[in-house]
Parts: sequence; structure tokens; C-alpha cells
Amino acid sequence: MTDTMTEPATDTTDGPDRPGGLETQGLAVGYRTRSSHRRGAAHAVLSGLDLQARAGELTVLLGPNGAGKSTLLRTLCGLLPPLGGRIRIGGADLAQTSPAALARRLAVVLTDRVDAGLLSVRELAGLGRHPHTGFTGRLTAADHAAVEWSLKAVGARHLADRPAAELSDGERQRVLTARALAQEPEVVLLDEPTAFLDVPSRVALTVLLRDLARDKGLTVVVSTHDLELALRVADAVWLVDRASHVHAGAPEDLIRSGTVAAAFDADHLAFDPITGTFGLRRTARAAVAVDAPADVLPLVERALAREGLAVAASDDPTADGSVRWDGVGSLTLTGPDGPIVQAHGFHELTRTVRTW
Repeated sequence: MTDTMTEPATDTTDGPDRPGGLETQGLAVGYRTRSSHRRGAAHAVLSGLDLQARAGELTVLLGPNGAGKSTLLRTLCGLLPPLGGRIRIGGADLAQTSPAALARRLAVVLTDRVDAGLLSVRELAGLGRHPHTGFTGRLTAADHAAVEWSLKAVGARHLADRPAAELSDGERQRVLTARALAQEPEVVLLDEPTAFLDVPSRVALTVLLRDLARDKGLTVVVSTHDLELALRVADAVWLVDRASHVHAGAPEDLIRSGTVAAAFDADHLAFDPITGTFGLRRTARAAVAVDAPADVLPLVERALAREGLAVAASDDPTADGSVRWDGVGSLTLTGPDGPIVQAHGFHELTRTVRTW
């Protein structure tokens, strides 16, 4: 048995202009409405899309809820007809590609509930080999090897003999991702693949998808709400803003231009372009002088911000009170009126300054 996947039929030549990948030209996505007055009227959610997801790269699709991300993904994989424009996979027009040929080039993992029936996990992942098995549907040794590799790749090999119907939501999502990988496609589209996973598993799966894109020359497009993780790991971003415009570029391009902040900032939430993280947006009711080492200062600042207090320099004479880190979780607090209190840990810190 092998732990390597058969190379997909994609040219993995280095360079940004390698062939393959997925691209759209003037694409409009949405739905056709049905009413007594206007049957089949088109309602475009997103339009004028000229996008490219390159082979060998992880492209993430980001945007607020209801922005049209799932509609775009379902159109890209052929489940919804485009309202206009073209979609090309590996240079071939999606509208003119036969279902059999498309199944060998494109794999999809959606959020729809899958009824696995009496299938085992290995058998469910093995369905990804269907485009390659021909009329008989019988798996060869190479097919079995591809299935075993895909299960190992998503950390689900230990589940192989379990009934798929008994899996948790997170385990099921892993197995469906394995089924897509077993298909050995050129392009993989995934809608919220980490939605039911814990934080370490989200990171592991996202990094896995990025590494697979690099190592196997795959084009991987992932819709996700894990914004901070996506901006750290992705090679490229498609960001749908509040005005239904799609911005494309490297994560750093969209951060520097302010596009990420404009799309996600809210009354109580603000994106920090320096750290690439979100923080609470609150007006500080007072400033507190803080004397703490560099590895502790961000934690003190975070705890104080939760209580509506800003951090000032340790020698700031205008500060309303002070906090000094004494080591081993002990802090000395001086309130606005002068009383000195010892706090053991951050919980005592926040409970004390809450009364200031």
C-alpha cells in the first residue's frame, strides 16, 4: 500500500502562468424567480466576475453572511446555471464539458447533509473513485491505494471500518473531504469544510489543503468563515464585500488596501491590519499605566480592554491607576483613589478594575 496519490493530469510546471486552474469571464450568478407576473426573471447575486484560481494554490472565498459565497460555489461546480458569462476548468468551458469528463476533473464538498446509509467510512470515501472505475464499479489495487491515502491525508484512517452513519459532524466532514481527494481531480471546491471541526483540526485541514495544492498541482477553492486563519494560510483571496463586489488578490493586498476591514468591521468589532486579527471596538473610559514584560503586556492589555480601559505607558502621570506585573501570575494594582491591591491572576485583575 502506498501513501502517495497518483499525480492528477495537471501540468505542475512552476510559475504563475502554469496551465490548468479555474477561471470565470463576465460571470453572473444568482437565481431565476418564479411569480405570477414574471416567470423565470433573473435575480443576480453577483455579476461581472472575472476571477482566476490557479493550479498549485489555495484560494479562499470570504465574505459576510448572505453575500453570495455558496451561490458562487454552486455555480462554479455546475449545480446552478450561470445567469451570464463563462466558467473554464483547465481551459475547458464548463457548459460544454460532459458530466463524465467533469467528474474526473472537479470534486466538490458542500454543506448539504449526506445520507451514508449502511456504508462504512472506507466505502463512502471509495465513492470518489467512481469516475475512474468504468461500468463495473470495481475498485482496483490503485483505487484502494488512493482511498487509503485520502483517509490518511485528512486524519480519518482510524475511522475506516466504522459505519459512516455513526460519525459526528466533524468526522463526517473529514470523510467527505477524503472522498473528494480520492477522486484525484484537478480542481477541488469546498464549502465550509472546517465548520464542524475544533480549532486544531481546522488549522490542520486548512494547511493540508494548501499543501495538497502545492504538492499535487491542485486548484483548491474554499469558502470559509475562518477569516483570520484563511488570511494566514491562503495563497489568494476572493472577498465579497457588502456591496456585492468581489475583490481578488493576495491576503496582504486586501489587508493593506483596507478591503478586509471595510467588509467585516462592525460597531463593536474592528480588524487590526498589523496583527491580522479582530478586536473589540470600545471607547476607553480611562487609561491605566501598565508595567509588564513584553510577553505579558498583550494579555494585560486584552484583559483591560474587556473592561473598557486603555493601556498607558508605565510612567504616564495622567493615567487613572496602574497595573504592575510582579511575576508568577501576581499583579499589583493601584486604583484611581490610591488603594493598592494584590491580584492573583487575570480573573482577579478584571474583577478589581471593573470597580474603578
